[in-house]
Amino acid sequence: MSEDSNNVPAGMPAGELPRPVVKRRRFNASLIWLVPALAALVGLSLVVNAWLQAGPQITISLQSAEGLDAGKTPVKYKNVVIGRVKKIRLSADRSHVLVVVALEKSATGFATRGTRYWVVRPRIGLGGVSGIGTLLSGAFIGADVGDSSQPADMFKGLETPPAVNHGAPGRSFMLHAEDLGSLDIGSPVYYRRIQVGRVVSYQLDPDGKGVSLHIFVDGPNDKFVTTASRFWNASGVDVSIGANGLKLNTESLATVLAGGVAFQDPHGPGDAAPAPEDNGFQLFGDQATAMAPPDGAPQYVQMRFEQSLRGLAVNSPVEFLGINIGKVVSVRLDYDEKTQHFPVVVGAVIYMQRLGRAYDKLEALAKAHGENPDLSQLLGRLVDHGLRAQARTGNLLTGQLYVALDFMPHAPKVSLDLKARPLTLPTAPGSFDKLQQQLADVVTKLDKVPFESIGKNLDQTLAGLNATIRQVNGKTLPQLGDTLQGVRKTMGTANDALSGDSPLQQNLGATMEQLQRMARSLRVLTDYLGAHPEALIRGRGPDPKPVSAKSAGSGAPATESSPGSKP
Repeated sequence: MSEDSNNVPAGMPAGELPRPVVKRRRFNASLIWLVPALAALVGLSLVVNAWLQAGPQITISLQSAEGLDAGKTPVKYKNVVIGRVKKIRLSADRSHVLVVVALEKSATGFATRGTRYWVVRPRIGLGGVSGIGTLLSGAFIGADVGDSSQPADMFKGLETPPAVNHGAPGRSFMLHAEDLGSLDIGSPVYYRRIQVGRVVSYQLDPDGKGVSLHIFVDGPNDKFVTTASRFWNASGVDVSIGANGLKLNTESLATVLAGGVAFQDPHGPGDAAPAPEDNGFQLFGDQATAMAPPDGAPQYVQMRFEQSLRGLAVNSPVEFLGINIGKVVSVRLDYDEKTQHFPVVVGAVIYMQRLGRAYDKLEALAKAHGENPDLSQLLGRLVDHGLRAQARTGNLLTGQLYVALDFMPHAPKVSLDLKARPLTLPTAPGSFDKLQQQLADVVTKLDKVPFESIGKNLDQTLAGLNATIRQVNGKTLPQLGDTLQGVRKTMGTANDALSGDSPLQQNLGATMEQLQRMARSLRVLTDYLGAHPEALIRGRGPDPKPVSAKSAGSGAPATESSPGSKP
């Protein structure tokens, strides 16, 4: 028998296979499905946890999706991940891209109005370098939360990072200027050559006649901005030449390239109270203009010149007695049908408050006389005293002109129309033009002088003088020489006659001796008449007798002898 037959159970017919015996066990099915159940449970817990941890979903509109990847690019605030880019798609008009961002639940406060988003990329500009860390880690979306709590899910992304983050210490201010110049977002703000802030934004004024700049000054340096502070554009280089030589003034090298704003309080006493938040200031073009006294309201006037104004341009100064009170804003031609001339009409803006105390006194004087202290009345009073506008040369090398308002006592009287608008000031010829007119008058007078007849008469006079000189040289001078020779001989003869050995000299000596004797006799006669004046009537008496020696020895008195007696 085979091996299979040996395994057939007893009592079972041959050729019939045995039936298997199945033993049932509990929990076999649960053990098989345990692993999938556990995996489903874990997955469900992850889904629930992700649903519980998920924050709001927002959409950011950007100009370009450069450097952004769906599912990879993070959203960071202070370098902490608060979300991730979920999807990137084009807008319906294909003008921008829409970036869908899934924020974390802890970042729910970033889905509110006022929150700003921008792409952080490497940026190199005149204002500095930023985003260098993204060269290795890649670009990411930066965020800055605002103060609003109103929910929002649609945001317009910034193309450049904001200059100031929300909550930074400091204050913001507004500056108003005629144009932007070289300033830009991020341009520095200086105080005493130290950077204390930056330009945050700028925009055109509603009327389009100026620019408003929003600046931010970091704390605690914002306390130096007072209500009296003056701001000026510190861009570029200020070069001036004076008596002390060449001067170069600039805030820093960065301002030369990227521009900047500087501020400072004016010298002297002033209001040192800190300026309030978002206070408005005027932005001047340079420091000298900013630190000048306040200008006040500008006043527009016109001047009509009957002369060439070559060298007078827009922004040329207008001076009153040497003090700058305004500038020229327009120079244009006009036509006078009566005289058929082309006068030049100059428009200028003047600031009367630049006169300082003089303007205050004029205003007070007008009020004292019951007059309206406006520009027309003040200028009308000055015009009556000889105020005239005159174009003068400001630079002899370049020929640049300026308008001078000065008093001219001998100027003809004019009537100023105070109601005309704009007010037209009377003018006077310029000093250079007056000099040219005087030179022209001199030339005209010189033209009337008969130089030709004067020249002919002068030729005849010179010819006669030449003939006279020839006659003097030919006749008069030889005769004069003979005369001088005779005089020389006469003087020689007189010299010989007066020599010491000549008879004339001896006779002259004897004569002098007799004159001396006569002078002595005359002196004796004079002395005698002085002692005996009666001798003129009686004559001279006898001489006194001489005294004998014996009488003289005995002491007897001597007897006088009469004049003429002999001893």
